[in-house]
Amino acid sequence: MIAILFCSFFVLLVIGVPVAFSMAIAAALAVYFGSSYPLIVVVKEMFSGLDSFPLMAVPFFILAAELMSGGAMTTILLRFASQFVGHLRGGLGYANVLSSTMFAGISGSALADAAGPGAMMVRMMEKGGYDKSYAGALTASAAVIGPIIPPSIIMILYAMQVEEVSVGALFMAGILPGLLIMLMLCAANWYICRKRGYRSTEPRPGAREMLRTTLYALPALFLIVIIIGGIRTGIFTPTEASVVAVFYALLCGMFVYRSLKLRHLPDIIYRAALVSIAVLIILAAARAFAWVLIIQSVPQTLAAVIVSWELSPIVFLLAINVLLLAFGLFMDPLPGVMVLVPILAPIAHSLGIDPVHFAIVVIVNLTLGLITPPVGSLLFVVSSAVKLRVTELVGEMPPFFIAHVIVLLILTFVPAVSTWLPHISGF
Repeated sequence: MIAILFCSFFVLLVIGVPVAFSMAIAAALAVYFGSSYPLIVVVKEMFSGLDSFPLMAVPFFILAAELMSGGAMTTILLRFASQFVGHLRGGLGYANVLSSTMFAGISGSALADAAGPGAMMVRMMEKGGYDKSYAGALTASAAVIGPIIPPSIIMILYAMQVEEVSVGALFMAGILPGLLIMLMLCAANWYICRKRGYRSTEPRPGAREMLRTTLYALPALFLIVIIIGGIRTGIFTPTEASVVAVFYALLCGMFVYRSLKLRHLPDIIYRAALVSIAVLIILAAARAFAWVLIIQSVPQTLAAVIVSWELSPIVFLLAINVLLLAFGLFMDPLPGVMVLVPILAPIAHSLGIDPVHFAIVVIVNLTLGLITPPVGSLLFVVSSAVKLRVTELVGEMPPFFIAHVIVLLILTFVPAVSTWLPHISGF
């Protein structure tokens, strides 16, 4: 079964079949030709993979992000971020990173960040004299913060795979790593802008204008407080928080900013449904794929082999970094979590690695696959949104990728960056 599973999966990928369909078809072929199980078990496992209360948060957070974009709140957040740093050397680059960080606290999705505020920032930076390819690469790199700053779709899926961690703990654990990535990307932007001479032409706004812009942005920013505060205080679960986010975004767009009209809702819901369907198909197929691995005892066998090597926790984490970075070259984060986490998490637990620390290392690792060719989804989203060739983005990516890897190493060697906030928050 395992030979059929992996051979068919890689053949399907090579001939251009989408990842979700490759995983589902490979699982079906493995069951049909390599076992006595009825083929219907593949369909059953796919449906079981979606039969989860926490998973209901995924379409609601996606819809909340679409409502924020449709309700002009994306533009408001961009203006809010720009007022603090837009006048500095490389200021629009800083504004790009800051706006992506703020929008990450709403959407939970890297692709939503890149397609929404990211595409707008590329156009703003191009008008400000930046190379379009540089602006696009920075946008894709900053969008990686989306799945790390809570709320996060990938964290919800991770918590579904590992009983030792909760969604709330992972949400709290993602805050400091997300901010650390933001700072490292700002440092990379400072270096490149200084080297290339990118200067700001925007005047620094006056105190009264800054106050007016800040007050205008407060309702949009308050959504982040509602989500994190509500989960932290136990007022609602992460799934309930996603529904609250939808209604809050709807109310802000229609009655506070008055830019969201009833006629816009069908198109917004349609776009959110398409994105949700794409995510859920991947998750269903990954569940069937992982089921074949589990019934063949692959996780247990691999765990026993690795434990017999008697690796230290640090050596194991470094090996995991290399493995996941290589894995991310060919597969998106969501199926990566579904397939790899059930195998790797028990091994990490047996080595005494904190489950929350390991979760953040895995999540940051897998999200880097979004900006690495040949499969990097963010590269294709940004290139199509702003009419750039993927090769132009890839050429500008090395400094930002190095910044991400530095953060990854800090997270690996300093567990407290991931575990401090969850521990003081009672998780």
